Amino acid sequence: MDKDTNSIQQKRSSELVIDDTDRKLLTALTEDSSQSYSELGAKVHLSAPAVHERVKKMKAAGVITKNTISLDGTKIGRPFLAFIHVNYTGARARENFAGLHEDADVEEIHSVAGDSCLLVKARCQDANGLDELLVRMRGFGDVTNTRSHVVLTTLLERGPQAGLD
Repeated sequence: MDKDTNSIQQKRSSELVIDDTDRKLLTALTEDSSQSYSELGAKVHLSAPAVHERVKKMKAAGVITKNTISLDGTKIGRPFLAFIHVNYTGARARENFAGLHEDADVEEIHSVAGDSCLLVKARCQDANGLDELLVRMRGFGDVTNTRSHVVLTTLLERGPQAGLD
């Protein structure tokens, strides 16, 4: 016999297939993540334990990455929303900007393709707060320029949607 039977077989990871019921669950959770499994089950015609098991599997597979709440920027004293395009030179500049994750004015940082290197979503108290953030950002060095777009009205703001196609 030439077959090696002493080796340990690797467990194959099967990718979770998201069905229509999972998508309905995800949609309900994005609308209100504080719903009980019973409430969710009533919406998708499953028992609470069945919903719990599906949610647990989606968390384990990384489909659901976290449970969170959404805050109203105006009501918490940060009504001034802006998107900042940043250009820089040097390999370390991008790493320096990762340090902005500790800045309360910064909501998102994206490395982008196009005429900018980074896109930063910032929510500040006012225009002076944005100015102070820009000064902090320029302090990282190697910043060649920034362009800020101030939001006047938000028509839609949401994360990825699990809706049915």
